[in-house]
Amino acid sequence: MKLPPGKVPQQILQQTVFRFLGAKRADVVLGPALGEDAAIVKAGRRLLALSCDPVSGAVRRVGWVAVHVACNDVATRGVKPLWLSTVILLPEGSASSLLREISSQIGEAAEGLGVAIVGGHSETTPGLRNPLVVGFAAGVVKGGKYVRTGGAKPGDKILMSKAAGLEGTAILASDFKELLAGRLGLEAVERAEGFYREISIVEEALAGFKAGGVSAMHDPTEGGVAGGLHELAEASKTGFRVWEEAIPVRPETLEICRLLRLNPLALNSSGWLLLAVKSEKAEEVLKAIQRLGIQASIIGEILQESSRRLLVDRRGRERRLPSPSGDELWKALERASKLENVMKAQVE
Repeated sequence: MKLPPGKVPQQILQQTVFRFLGAKRADVVLGPALGEDAAIVKAGRRLLALSCDPVSGAVRRVGWVAVHVACNDVATRGVKPLWLSTVILLPEGSASSLLREISSQIGEAAEGLGVAIVGGHSETTPGLRNPLVVGFAAGVVKGGKYVRTGGAKPGDKILMSKAAGLEGTAILASDFKELLAGRLGLEAVERAEGFYREISIVEEALAGFKAGGVSAMHDPTEGGVAGGLHELAEASKTGFRVWEEAIPVRPETLEICRLLRLNPLALNSSGWLLLAVKSEKAEEVLKAIQRLGIQASIIGEILQESSRRLLVDRRGRERRLPSPSGDELWKALERASKLENVMKAQVE
């Protein structure tokens, strides 16, 4: 079977990758599982949260994004990331200036989070079209308390920070700036490009966890809001009901999605945090995040029946929310490239 672009489908992941997990060790508290963002392991008397993530699509800010996506995963455990190792793979023939640019992005992002770079590797690699950066992040679990993606309980409220499709919007605005500016205006495209600055969810994850009552947290990426909801529900063996009108989508995202015929709820969404919170604590967690100056919204509720994964549309109609077969970003990159070629041909 030929694999699609992006994340390996869950069924194939379970049938292949999850069958080959090395030695069984008693110090692995939380190992690989669907939807889980970071592992928990024992190191002497301490617990550590560990995560690893690659970034390949965000060409112009690849180093910056790589730091944040790795650290975001640790923060979803309610743990502050402290250390980071990186692997930088560059296309053959790359100039040393590209390595310097990516390394400076990594250093700037890590310094902003208070994270130390403790090691890594860099090389030029045959066959690569774009740089590929992998980040491995770690942090110490304080007091032995952490949350996981699979902890949501029926009756929990579903919260999200910021808005849908942030990273996907920023990537498209950056990589196809001229094309989109010609259709949407330069000001709108530059605002969309600036969504990169919101890619971290570390602050809101730690603030939400500290407020209490958080049953689960997840840092969805590929598949966007729809994919993240299904991943959390799959990990927790629950269902959900969300209201479309409660899910924030910025005008720039809507306009780019309209132009490229995309579903904004399935567009790559690093930069927003998904939380399941005990009903009586939902407002408190919401306010804790909002006090940081970060947008936060209650968008739905966790249901008992795992088969009920529902979206209530703007007309009040309830329907099943399908799990995305892939991320809209991959479709967008293909369509944007074709549209760009058509416009160039028209000019010539």
